[in-house]
Amino acid sequence: MTDAMTAEAAPRKHVLAASVVYDNASDGGAIASARAFTADFLAAAPSVRREPVADERVELAQLVVSELVTNAVRHAVGPCRLLLELRQDTLEISVFDGAAAAPVPRGHDPHRIGQHGVEIVVAVCESLSVEPEPEGKRVRACLSLLPEYAGTATPAERPPR
Repeated sequence: MTDAMTAEAAPRKHVLAASVVYDNASDGGAIASARAFTADFLAAAPSVRREPVADERVELAQLVVSELVTNAVRHAVGPCRLLLELRQDTLEISVFDGAAAAPVPRGHDPHRIGQHGVEIVVAVCESLSVEPEPEGKRVRACLSLLPEYAGTATPAERPPR
């Protein structure tokens, strides 16, 4: 596992970025490690943000990271990379893996056990995109850190930014 944390200048429009590569993601420890990495990263947010990230937002970020890294571990061979980019009021979460196939949300099925990860990410994030990379793909999710986004509001019910 390798990691790096850097402060970025304004032109890139994020104030803090961190990345970690899980060389052997299939060993089972990558998901827990990614969740801890995310919590540690957001704990550093007050150094570059007006206020600390609310606990509820940290937990949602960990959930999104967990779901995206789980998909990479289960459906791709080789290492996966987690990239966190903190903007003033948004956390951009990207997971890179070696599989070209995009994750697909499944239809609502209350009897299905598991395989709800993409649905969860779509429900709690402002956006989710999949971008092809030279050796696989990048799955990018944007999570608001603003308190008014907390709760059960759907994206259509949230106030405009």
